[in-house]
Amino acid sequence: SSLPSQPCWSEYLTTRIEQNMVVNCTCPISECRAQPTTAFICSIVSSEEIIAKYEKALLRRYVECCSNLTWCTNPQGCDQILLKDGLGYGASCSKCSWISCFNCNFPEAHYPASCSHMSHMTCAKCNHGFCWRCLKPWRPTHKDYYNCSAMVSKAAWQEKRFQDYNERCTFHHHAREFAMSLRNRVSSISEMPKIRTLTFVLDACKVLEQARKVLAYSCVYSYYNQDTESMDIVEQQTESLELHTNAL
Repeated sequence: SSLPSQPCWSEYLTTRIEQNMVVNCTCPISECRAQPTTAFICSIVSSEEIIAKYEKALLRRYVECCSNLTWCTNPQGCDQILLKDGLGYGASCSKCSWISCFNCNFPEAHYPASCSHMSHMTCAKCNHGFCWRCLKPWRPTHKDYYNCSAMVSKAAWQEKRFQDYNERCTFHHHAREFAMSLRNRVSSISEMPKIRTLTFVLDACKVLEQARKVLAYSCVYSYYNQDTESMDIVEQQTESLELHTNAL
């Protein structure tokens, strides 16, 4: 059979690129397993937009293949590539300042809570799994984790204990969002007579964001480690941090 013509190649490659299937594509002739090179694709495809999509696909594949690289997990959107430091705690993104966790799928660094703490919560009465932060179920078939028939004193105590820690965790997350909103509002002020005052407020908001984040995940840590010997010290440190944060 004859080799595919240039228009055929162009249409074939364009379709594969648009379908995000170009990285492993082979020659369209069934018995040929050769893969087109980057130089060949760029010489065949004339659209700059399609070539840009191809280059993005190559970059995604490269990051996925490198165990020491990952994408920034900022939920607001960020295309920065991060280098894992191997310590379990992500470095601040140089583009958006978001701190990602390198060890789990949780969208941000969650010190002092461990990765296993962040995976999910479990109802003490029916073993229903749900997200600690948003309370959405891990199993979509279970509509409401309070809809359980078994009522025992220990389970009721566990539920009350969870609600207390969850309320504290949620409060700190909301307070962190307030600090972020305040920093954005201050940053948008175009005319400020006292520049030093403005800088101080921005720095204070950044400290508040970080402190509230640590306090929120300290609630998760404390919930799982209530019976350990070191919890008295942790609770004292958390209480001290909360007092200073409230003062700020």
